[in-house]
Amino acid sequence: MGTPSGDELDAADPADVAMLGGKGAGLARMAQAGLRVPGGFIISTRACRQYLDGGGIPAGLSQEVASRLAALEEQAGQTLGAGPVPLLLSVRSGAPVSMPGMMDTILNLGLNRAAAVALARSAGDTRFMADLLLRFHRMYAETVLDALGDDTALDGLAGRAREDDDPGEVYDTLWAACQQAVKEDTGQTVPADPGEQLSSAIQAVFRSWNTRRARTYRDFHDIPHDLGTAVVVQSMVFGNLSQDSGSGVVFTRNPLTGEPGLFGEFLRHSQGEDVVAGTRTPDPVSALAAPMPAVYEELSLTCAGLERWYGDVLDIEFTVERSTLYFLQVRKAKRTPEAAVRIAADLIREDTVGPGAALGMLTSDQVRQVQRPGFAPDDVAAARAAGRLLTTGTGACPGQASGILALDSDRARELAAAGRPVILARPTTSPADLHGMIAAQGILTATGGTTSHAAVIARALGKSCVVGCGGVVIRPGDRVLEVGGRRLAEGDDVSVDGATGEVFLGALAQSTARGTGADLDALLSMARSAAAAELFGRVTLPGDVEAARRAGVSGLVTAIDDMLAATGHLDGLIAALLEQAEIGPAGLQALEDTIAAQFTPFLAAADGLDVGVRGIDFLADESREVLHQTALITRHPELSMPLGAPALVEAQIAGLARAAAAAGQPERVHFTVRHLSDAREAAALQEIGDRVAGRTGTAVPLGGYLTSPRGVANYERVARASQVAWIEVRVLQAAVFGLPARLLLSQQPLDEYLRQGMLSADPRVAIDPSVDRLLAAVSALARDIPSCRVGLRLTGTVAGPLLARLHELGFRRFAVESHEARPAALALGQAATAGAPD
Repeated sequence: MGTPSGDELDAADPADVAMLGGKGAGLARMAQAGLRVPGGFIISTRACRQYLDGGGIPAGLSQEVASRLAALEEQAGQTLGAGPVPLLLSVRSGAPVSMPGMMDTILNLGLNRAAAVALARSAGDTRFMADLLLRFHRMYAETVLDALGDDTALDGLAGRAREDDDPGEVYDTLWAACQQAVKEDTGQTVPADPGEQLSSAIQAVFRSWNTRRARTYRDFHDIPHDLGTAVVVQSMVFGNLSQDSGSGVVFTRNPLTGEPGLFGEFLRHSQGEDVVAGTRTPDPVSALAAPMPAVYEELSLTCAGLERWYGDVLDIEFTVERSTLYFLQVRKAKRTPEAAVRIAADLIREDTVGPGAALGMLTSDQVRQVQRPGFAPDDVAAARAAGRLLTTGTGACPGQASGILALDSDRARELAAAGRPVILARPTTSPADLHGMIAAQGILTATGGTTSHAAVIARALGKSCVVGCGGVVIRPGDRVLEVGGRRLAEGDDVSVDGATGEVFLGALAQSTARGTGADLDALLSMARSAAAAELFGRVTLPGDVEAARRAGVSGLVTAIDDMLAATGHLDGLIAALLEQAEIGPAGLQALEDTIAAQFTPFLAAADGLDVGVRGIDFLADESREVLHQTALITRHPELSMPLGAPALVEAQIAGLARAAAAAGQPERVHFTVRHLSDAREAAALQEIGDRVAGRTGTAVPLGGYLTSPRGVANYERVARASQVAWIEVRVLQAAVFGLPARLLLSQQPLDEYLRQGMLSADPRVAIDPSVDRLLAAVSALARDIPSCRVGLRLTGTVAGPLLARLHELGFRRFAVESHEARPAALALGQAATAGAPD
């Protein structure tokens, strides 16, 4: 339809996620597949954008909502706000991109006196009606009126209602008490008119798109702010109606480990908010099999079918009303990095998906996370023996983290901003804690299960998380945590293990990464094969080579100044240069000998791998302090030019040639000089190389590191005089933006600058159009100059979109930090298989 409001669930186009939102699209898909989905309709993201842009309800929306509501009433045989069986509604958000727990929901909407009395009589239970009334009033007051809604006296008032109490009297008493509490808090009251309730709820969900927590979440996950949220309006089904009712969340596989089989939780006699809020600890979903075997079997079969249909692991919300199963949401499940790897590999083995889809299930960040180190086993054993194990809860997101205890999110952010690692401990978390969860290294909560807010968001953030810590009492106001007779103050060191659920007193030492496993190796092998690219890993010392080799690199890059610094020889070279009046061959024999000695074992360790060695760069922005740049360039200004000191370049090439010959690897080593930009420089470098070959008997392939727009623009002429060329993308991007190159290796101040909208693109992630044009020209020229091998040098964390674009331009040779080799291989494989049929 062309109207702002969208469609009924059984008529909407499930493929139109941008308009229907993820929740609406999933519900439409299930409804049209014949699954039992409560009737309803979807208000599109377009209506939300119009509302936010115009500051009011879009023209025609109210009339269309009324029309959709009338159709829903007819379909259900119920009426909003009236008996004999009243229609109650849920009003839920549904963004095009999953944002779990970030926006608002209102349940049980439509209660006024007539509806409440009719509901109690049709259900035969006044206490049930009182529970719904309190839930609705609180959710509406909190969401629409910004009331606190935590008056525990109201809980007691609702809890005193009995099944056979007069529903009118109970309604009058509870409604009046709720209204008084909200009026004292906000000066407003909740309307009794269901139509006004619905209109205000829809607008509140629209507004929740721009709450602080929602914007923070989108900033963290790089989700655009202009998408808007859809609103899903559905008939209520009641998991809190009876003992053969309940609510649950189920995953089609374990989102923590990837193990096949249903994984999730079910809470009898509850509404869905009870499960995800973490205020009650639910039972495993398997506990549903004994009291309701038919329901459990239907749930199992439907989940298996949906997983095959979607070709991915799913997160499914459901409600059971008097032994009848209803499906309320389906979406692709958040999962831990370890689970993501196993799931992708298993689905390939099961022939459920093809290579492209399997690679698409992983992210580069997940690959990075599985490489993270964990607690040292000996330290853990010692902590247990010393009685420092405080408690064991439920591991909700694997990973180990140590830090100082913070008991509220504002404090966690303050401590993290000061450079302190933080463990955020809360009774439960809510969307208001998002900024603290982002700042923390680890999270623990006193209550809740693996589908609680804390667990779901921790998995989305990749944070170590432990929930349901029995016996833990957290009092944020007093700044203390008590467990097992111990009293911890905010600021004490604690450690959490998100896999085992253990919480320790004190910090634990970290060990090296446990390894990535056969599943990840197989997936990355598939990615490398699809990408058909060479990946070089940056290393410095011989001991670094084996780790790079295990990461799957086909070559190595290093730098002579890095090697000299790491082995303690750089200061001596700088001191010698500062003493010399001029730089000539006589004073550089020691440098040649040192390079030969240090690189011989390095090249021997690199046996079978190509090695690129960059010459000393005395202008390196990131090493200016180590290189004593000011003093050195003042003493020898010629060092600011790539070939300003030919004797120094010759000594480096000669030392490397001797090392290559000694290691038996002369054909696999090449040498480059940084900042070349002219064909004459490239020709002069070749002349130096020829002299070295004449006296050492070993010819080393030579070329340049191109770092400037001029150098890249002159690529054809430089390449015809070279055997190899590397283009430094970060430095080139920085030059185009007019920024120091080191700035592109940090978060601030670029993050804040981008947040303010001062740049249209992030130079760390997206290639500037002018750079894109230069690189496209190089790629085209490279095919005509096969004698010069061209590659791209990427420093720091490699952005997937940037790699994808470079692969699209035709580049197949990349150099990255060694720890980025696996994430880069995945990104290149994803780029190669994007759009390919599975």
